[in-house]
This record gives sequence, C-alpha cells and structure tokens, in this order.
Amino acid sequence: MASSNPESRIPNPRSPRFALVAGEASGDLLGAGLIAALRERFPDAVFAGVGGPRMQAAGFDAWHSAEELAIMGLAEVVKHLPRLLALRRDVRRRVLAFQPDAFVGIDAPDFNFGLERKLKAKGIRTVHYVSPSVWAWRAKRAAKIGRSADLVLCLFPFEPAIYARHGVDAVFVGHPLADAFALDPAQAPARAALGLAENVPVLAILPGSRLGEIRRLGSDFVEAVALLRKALPDLDVVAPMANAACRHAFEGVVKSRRIAAGAQDTIRLVDGHAHEAMIAADAVLLASGTAALEAMLAKRPMVVAYRVSPLTYRIVTGLHMLEVSRYSLPNVLAGRDLVPELMQDACTPDALADALLPALAERRPPLPLVAEYRHLHLELRRDASRSAAAAVAGLVAAPRGAAA
Repeated sequence: MASSNPESRIPNPRSPRFALVAGEASGDLLGAGLIAALRERFPDAVFAGVGGPRMQAAGFDAWHSAEELAIMGLAEVVKHLPRLLALRRDVRRRVLAFQPDAFVGIDAPDFNFGLERKLKAKGIRTVHYVSPSVWAWRAKRAAKIGRSADLVLCLFPFEPAIYARHGVDAVFVGHPLADAFALDPAQAPARAALGLAENVPVLAILPGSRLGEIRRLGSDFVEAVALLRKALPDLDVVAPMANAACRHAFEGVVKSRRIAAGAQDTIRLVDGHAHEAMIAADAVLLASGTAALEAMLAKRPMVVAYRVSPLTYRIVTGLHMLEVSRYSLPNVLAGRDLVPELMQDACTPDALADALLPALAERRPPLPLVAEYRHLHLELRRDASRSAAAAVAGLVAAPRGAAA
C-alpha cells in the first residue's frame, strides 16, 4: 500500500537510500531487478518512490503505484496533466525529504526527466535507466538528457557513443530480455504450453500493444493470414494480446474480416504469453518495436511491419527527423538487413504473406540467421540488473564533484 507520510520509513542515517520512479509493467520489472541487485551490494539499503507490485515484493516502499504513470496517447496525457504534475511535485517533495544516495528514473521519460532535472539541481545524484531512442531520431536530445541525469543506463551497445558526443556519462548495461531468454529456446515445450500441435506450421502475430497500432495494422495482419491459409491450409495462428483493451480491439478486427469474407478460419487469441507464442512459432509477424527484439531472442524468422498516420509520416519525413534507414532492432543491432521491414505503403496483406510464406513452409529457421541472432543475443546478455547496480554503486561512491 502506498505510504501517506513523506517521512515514512526514513532509514537509519547510515543506511544507503535509493529513490526510484518506474511507470508501467516493464519499468516495474526493471526496478525489481535493480533493487535485488543493489541489495546484494547494500544489504541494509532502503528503497522508496513510485513502483509496481514486483518492486514492492522486492522490499520497495511505494509512495505511489506505477499504474498512476501508465498513460498513453496525447489526449489521455492532456486529460491527466494536472494530476500528473501534482504527482510529480509530491514525489519531488518526498525525495528531497528522503535524501537518497541516488535517484533512479526508470523509463517514463516525460515524467522522469523533469523530475530528475530538479533533483539534480538540488544536489541529488540522478540516474536514468533506459535511454530513449536517440539513435533513431533527434540525437541532439542526448545533451538535454544530460542536463537531467548524471548517468544514463543504456540497453544497447551503440547508445553510449551517442551520449559521449554530447559530454554525457552513459554506460551499456545489457538488455534484461537477453537475460530472460534461453540462448537456444525449445519449441516443443512452448507449443505444449499453448496447446499447439507439433506437426503443423504455426504463425505468431503481434499487431502491437497500443490501440492505434492495432487499428492501423490489424486488418492487414488478418488478411495476410487468410492469404497464407490458401497456401498452407493446416496453418495454426496464435495472437498473444498485451492487455484486455488490445484483445477487444483485435477481436473486433478478426470478427469483421470473417464476416466480410464469409470465412470460418480462426486466429487463436491468448492473454499474454508472448514469449511462449514466439518460441512456439515457425515465423512471427509483428509491429515494429520491442517485439522484434523478443522474436530475435526467440530465434525465429520474422516480418516487421509498421504504419503511422499519413500526417505523422509526412511530418517526420518532411522534417528529416529520422536518423536511421533501418527501423527494427535486429537490423539496427546487426547493421544490415536481417529481417524484412514493410513500412507504410509497403505494408500490404500480399507483401506480408509473401514475406512469411518461405519460413512457414520450411518450418526450420535458416542456420545463418540463427547464428546471427545468437551472436546478437550474447552481445546483449550482460546480467543487466547487476550491471546497472554496479554503475549506480559507482556513481554513489564517486566524489560529489565527479557527478556531471
């Protein structure tokens, strides 16, 4: 339960103190791992701030729940802005009273960067865990981030060099997902866990974790499945859903396509279990984002699709805001085209089906692709939580003048 008193659980003056702010489930998971790793170094440390159930289970004193920051979409942010600003003021007051050895903002950049900047101005060491995608667009943001954070913990090996160009201290700590996935995932147990047959081709589809993504990509994904089933009548399709809202939205897309086509084929929707679905599949169709990294770690062939609104696309391309020619993380990490990327007008049902069919027909990932995936997996596997804890401990141990 969230604490009501900002001075609650103020530790013994000799106990190390760490304040953390995490938003959403992914931040809660990162925070829990960091707390456990810091506790190995500082057994009597006290942790407080904003976090979710995993962080609380790790011994975290939650002043507020991470769910209070889980707002997506411009309209939702505007609607909740007064509450979010009041929440940030309250957290700032509590952190200043808590006087931590370090403050760690975990992702949630819109909330955390402003908070970090004000805390840093008050002499509190600040850390930002999970770099925004400065490698993809607006790299000059790195300098602004440095005004908020004394240290940035990066999940990808190419990110610290971008910050170094702007005089910002950043360190690659590895990606927690690389620690979570086995190097050689076993397909048969994953299929058994999901009730999928062993002797049929299986496609996993992940149309996105945001409603806008499902609206823009859902119909194309479903139509691609229909085309694939003409070539592979025994194709089984599983679609892990990120949450109840996404499931409801995608169910509507599937139902409307079946009615329009008069078809009876189905797509099996499951709640969660994205990792199991990817490992169980012979190929994965997904919206660009972290899911592409997960499919790579699952060692599965994939096709990456994405579409933004026409207006957004015109603005981004017209202002030359994108600084990369590749979008999906496997291709960015490899520095070459490992997986097909079908973006904007190139994302059509026919193109998606044509790109997926070879992997589904073969039912065995190409060995060179698996070898490249494995190499990238090992590059990202750095025991991220302990690496992050070591970086935070180093910042705490440094003389005060060493923090930028």
